[in-house]
Amino acid sequence: MNPTLSSSNTLHMSTQTSTSSIATNSELPGYHEIRTCTESYYARLGDSALGMGWPNIPDAVRRYEVMLDVIPNRHALTQPVRVLDLGCGCGHLYEHLQKQSATSIEYTGIDLSEQFIQRCVEKYPQADFRQMDILQTPELLESFEYIIINGIFTSRCSMSFEQMWSFVQAMLTLAFSRARHGLAFNAMSKQVDWEREDLFHLPLDTFASFCCRNLSRHFVIRNDYGLYEFAAYVYQQPQA
Repeated sequence: MNPTLSSSNTLHMSTQTSTSSIATNSELPGYHEIRTCTESYYARLGDSALGMGWPNIPDAVRRYEVMLDVIPNRHALTQPVRVLDLGCGCGHLYEHLQKQSATSIEYTGIDLSEQFIQRCVEKYPQADFRQMDILQTPELLESFEYIIINGIFTSRCSMSFEQMWSFVQAMLTLAFSRARHGLAFNAMSKQVDWEREDLFHLPLDTFASFCCRNLSRHFVIRNDYGLYEFAAYVYQQPQA
């Protein structure tokens, strides 16, 4: 049977719910709509996977593991590794790392949402969380060994495909320039029976062409973890 998207395996909120609550502000770049959508989920569903737009906790945990697998041999690290969680939301990836006692990972979380960063700081005052729009202030973004972008590129809300793809290209270009070893991200797959209008279904060949021209030829596509999305790892150097 061909895969289909449903409420059990893709983003939680419907198109109508997502777009109806967006506050318009002509002074903000269009991609801030993603932040506004997610803040609307959070207002109703709280500090949880559902509050970040995911359908359930098990799928969210699976995504954390897939994103972290961009780091080779991450369970046997002998030196500290700096990791940036770009679009960290309420810090759930950091919580996941804490549960694993991943002491070799030096974590930083960045998000557009002041609300989410305030919540992160309340929960984890010892951690490094920052409210920042990296596209507006790229000079403030330092380098990390690895950068993880989990969930920013799955929903485009009411943006057109072209608007969303321009945003994704700008984000990946900047993030990769700050990733000493590599980055990971996810987006919705085109290999489905139907597509939701508010989700960002990125053709693999479109990404691959962009990646080879602008980032690196050393990339991995993962479509093996049972969700109707794909993950990509892009590395600075070939991997053994």
